[in-house]
Amino acid sequence: MTMTKHAYVQAVANTAFGKQPGRSAVDLMLEAATQVLRTGGTAHDAIDGVLCGYATTFPHLMLASFMSEKLGLRPTYAHSMQMGGATGAGMIMLARLLVQSGQCRNVLVVAGENRLTGQAVDTSIQTLAQVGDAATELPNGASVPAYYALLASQYMHRSGLQREDLAEFSVLMRSYATQHPDAHLTQPITVEDVLASKPVATPLHLLDCCPISDGAVAVLISADEGPVRIAGAGQAHQHQHLSALEDVYATGAAAAFGRALNEAGMQGGDFDYLGIYDSFTITLVMLLEELGFAPRGESARVLRSGAFNADGALPLNTHGGLLSFGHSGVAGGMAHFVEAFRQLAGLAGERQAGRRRSALVHADGGVLSSHVSLILKSGEAA
Repeated sequence: MTMTKHAYVQAVANTAFGKQPGRSAVDLMLEAATQVLRTGGTAHDAIDGVLCGYATTFPHLMLASFMSEKLGLRPTYAHSMQMGGATGAGMIMLARLLVQSGQCRNVLVVAGENRLTGQAVDTSIQTLAQVGDAATELPNGASVPAYYALLASQYMHRSGLQREDLAEFSVLMRSYATQHPDAHLTQPITVEDVLASKPVATPLHLLDCCPISDGAVAVLISADEGPVRIAGAGQAHQHQHLSALEDVYATGAAAAFGRALNEAGMQGGDFDYLGIYDSFTITLVMLLEELGFAPRGESARVLRSGAFNADGALPLNTHGGLLSFGHSGVAGGMAHFVEAFRQLAGLAGERQAGRRRSALVHADGGVLSSHVSLILKSGEAA
């Protein structure tokens, strides 16, 4: 077993997100995985690690082994993972560790789900609601939007943020999605549209919430030098259930980010691209402020300054995020990583936000429960 210092991102791939009737979770994952192997120019027999995210529409007990068989791979390490929305980032962190330790040289990370067409909406709501406490939360009919609405109510009361502030982030994400050929939602919207959309769980309305999508993503992590290096990673898990969260200003995001910064030898001001989890507008706002990219209650002011625009200091989720690119389970969160890679590698096409050298990708699972921060650097910044 040979130790190596660095782990690189060799290639990324995604299917289109949205409605893809007749396609299973396996179909979607196979498409993304086949594409990433072709793009990376990696032979099947060179893949010695396979990590696979869970799929609620295909709850196989040995998903990584199943996908390896379908792809004709014979890895020396195969592992499936469940960390809610943080699963994709968690798998990439593990892939990096496998490469750094010398356990693997080329790790395929894949996730996908036909969550829109392969599962009834009510089933999705009930399945995802299980992140709640079975004794005190679920019996009261709580759902994921309800959990985040409770977070939003307390956070907005404490920070002074208004519904209009949240709405501006939904508008920004949609403006980016209109430029991405694979995005789920591409019709431009306004702040007024967000405020007038159907109430889901007060204070969140429909356009404050991400859509349910079909789609898949694959990433290839390697010991061989590539265009982007994973320079640091960190996790934090301070609670599982909303009722156990002690402070809405300290969910664990800052702790995970601090560990990643320490490992990378960087400071919070060293970044020029952000990929931040945005299952709801309140998710995005709370994470941006806890991570230190905006003062408490002032994330919308920072947005209005242009900082999060493509030509700003910190372009944010330039693929459209979960709010507009789409949310197909684990793959939805992985799409932030895919876009960060493309921006750093100069492969974002018409969405290219100038030359970007250092990116933070941050994901959360549950109700801001599991946090993973990944720090990426372009080859010239490595």
